Amino acid sequence: MKAILCTAFGANDNLRFGELPDLAPGPREVVVDVHAAAVGFMDLLMAQGKYQMQPPLPYVPGTDAAGVVRAVGPQVTRFRAGDRVACGGWYGAWAEQMRAAEDATVLLPAEVGFATAAAIRYAYGTARYALVTMAALQPGEVLFVSGAAGGVGLAAVDLGRHLGARVIAGVGSRAKAGTVREYGATDVIVYGEEDLRDRIRALTEGRGVDVCLDNVGGRIFDTMSRQMNWNGRLLPIGFTSGEIPALPANLPLLKNYALVGAFWGAWTQRFPHESAAADATLMRMVAAGELRPCISRVLPWEDHVQAIAAIATREARGRIVLSVRP
Repeated sequence: MKAILCTAFGANDNLRFGELPDLAPGPREVVVDVHAAAVGFMDLLMAQGKYQMQPPLPYVPGTDAAGVVRAVGPQVTRFRAGDRVACGGWYGAWAEQMRAAEDATVLLPAEVGFATAAAIRYAYGTARYALVTMAALQPGEVLFVSGAAGGVGLAAVDLGRHLGARVIAGVGSRAKAGTVREYGATDVIVYGEEDLRDRIRALTEGRGVDVCLDNVGGRIFDTMSRQMNWNGRLLPIGFTSGEIPALPANLPLLKNYALVGAFWGAWTQRFPHESAAADATLMRMVAAGELRPCISRVLPWEDHVQAIAAIATREARGRIVLSVRP
């Protein structure tokens, strides 16, 4: 099979096409003929060697794919050859075939195409795990999302709107404001143009936010750790700024708010059945039009370097998808 291979950690030019043997499923695995594969910030970090795990080189990048089941292992009960599915793992999606665990695979409703399906599991799975499972976001609460125009950020805005929260979106440029408003943000704060602290205080009449989903880290996290409402929930999801912040323990004490970890990837491995059920729920919600994943670009997979560059320069809105089988 043909695949995009990362041959060394570092620059984007270490990603190149190569040939690998066709895949065979393990006992509780499926092999999928990939039609579409998503590109995200995690893929960029992993290829640069900056993610918390480093696959053995060479490896195939990509966490999420969608396509048609090619083969199933002998213990697989929920899928058969020919099923349309989305699937995922830590890596392996940017290839003509992907091998995935049965519990990391989900059937596609007829209404959901491959490009959309490839963009759901990681982004919306992370947002749902953070907001529903860990933060228990309630209707009428104030949700602040940093990095709100990115893959996970925009999914959190969309899901927060669906859950009935008042969503405040933080973005890096004025050009992204329209996108986050379209997906449900009531208010938008543009870093660099506006003072985050003052705007949060003005928008919440000094109370602060009930839930903060922070994709950025650094100064954004530091500011928001001081802008939480009583009994709030502060969730560090990622550190796209490159700076992992520290939290003075007196801050959650003073407002009685909680610092809540929400590492979706680790949860999917520890609780695979619950994760599979969440995936199925999200697919049904997308099929029903309750959630609307944003695919800003669908590119031929020959243009993977262009896709990675758009992620690295923060140009992407929502998800970028590679078309493997047009």
